[in-house]
Amino acid sequence: METASLGMLGFWAQTDTVGRLVAALLLLMSVLTWYLIVAKGWLAWRARRRGERALAAFWAAEGLEQALARMQRVAPDSAFTATAVEAAGAAAHHARHANGMGAALDYSEFVTRAIRRAISRAQARLEGGLTVLASVGATAPFVGLFGTVWGIYHALLAIGFSGEATVDRIAGPVGEALVMTAFGIAVAVPAVLGYNFLTRANRVILAELDGFAHDLLAFLTTGAKLAPGEAAASAREDTRGGGSEGTAMRRASSPAPRV
Repeated sequence: METASLGMLGFWAQTDTVGRLVAALLLLMSVLTWYLIVAKGWLAWRARRRGERALAAFWAAEGLEQALARMQRVAPDSAFTATAVEAAGAAAHHARHANGMGAALDYSEFVTRAIRRAISRAQARLEGGLTVLASVGATAPFVGLFGTVWGIYHALLAIGFSGEATVDRIAGPVGEALVMTAFGIAVAVPAVLGYNFLTRANRVILAELDGFAHDLLAFLTTGAKLAPGEAAASAREDTRGGGSEGTAMRRASSPAPRV
């Protein structure tokens, strides 16, 4: 450990401003990477837990108003709560203006658009910062390689000026410069692993939110939750019709009773 510290101190002492900027940049990228991994991991875990509480509160209620009140009480900042509130608000708005210009808009389509907006906001919140992790994972090795090349260049210049190209003069400076490549890899690996982990966690949350959106739309248009057999049939229709958007548009095009 002492030898490694002396080596890094020696590299820091003999390198110039560019080399120090590269090292500082890698350090900043490392700090930012670990901050995003911890912060976004905590956000995904909390979103999963609060989503479970929001779902349990919604389906345990006897009516829509009671369900919304329970969701806002147990999980006020959950994406599931925001989706339910947005959809219920859209349904109420359409019911109030159904006799005017709102009659031109299908009830189911109007509610579907509100649900989509809520899901899009939840997705943007969950995926915020992932681009930074992807960028760090892709560029950190090359930043470290640039620092290595720059350090070797200056080491060779110093050897050339001294006129002594012995092994003991070459091995130390070149070895210290190669540490920058290892530093770049050490920064990139957590960023890539963190990005994959968070992407997977967000995909699970969004899949649950999408399933809740289907059940919520069915509840608002029919007044009842989808039965297990109906949910399976809906999934088969999604496969034949091009996914959830195809199903949502087919539901939006059919007349629905008011609730």
